[in-house]
Amino acid sequence: MSDATENVEPGSLDPAAKAELDRAFAELYRDHLKDVYSYAYYRVGNRHDAEDLTTKTFLKMLESIARFRWGTAPFSAWLFRIAHNAAIDHFRANRRWQPEEEVPEPPPDASTSAEAGALASIGEQSMLALIDDLSLDQKQVLTLKFVYRFSNAEAALVLGKSEGAVKSLQHRALASLQRKLERRGELPGA
Repeated sequence: MSDATENVEPGSLDPAAKAELDRAFAELYRDHLKDVYSYAYYRVGNRHDAEDLTTKTFLKMLESIARFRWGTAPFSAWLFRIAHNAAIDHFRANRRWQPEEEVPEPPPDASTSAEAGALASIGEQSMLALIDDLSLDQKQVLTLKFVYRFSNAEAALVLGKSEGAVKSLQHRALASLQRKLERRGELPGA
């Protein structure tokens, strides 16, 4: 968004400029909706609150986009920071966490056998149980790094931490998971 349109009211734009802004916002929404909703769901544990947080995130994005400086940080990290703050506000306001339902499973892949699918599901459920024992910060770092493929710098921006803190949290989380798997005999050398 250019500096020329930063302080312009949408109603004062000519129709072509307004249409261009509408297209740009629609593209940002389409590109990031799935990941923002998924992150919100991960944070709050139920569909209804995740939908509310997703809506709040995109409304805040619209209100604040003039202050975003393109090129200083990845847009997705800035947007996830908004979602992260919305989740914190949600928990402060509600002081509760009530999972409503299980995270929906992806549709089965016809290329894998039922046995392989069952083993993968058992492995995923086991891994989810192991991860659930980690601290909230460790879970958030692993989610941002391995689910959303954020860099250390992007994860640090989202969580409001230093890159060093993110690296440390990731290292401690992975070391903890490794120890748990070794105790269960699921890693070589156990």
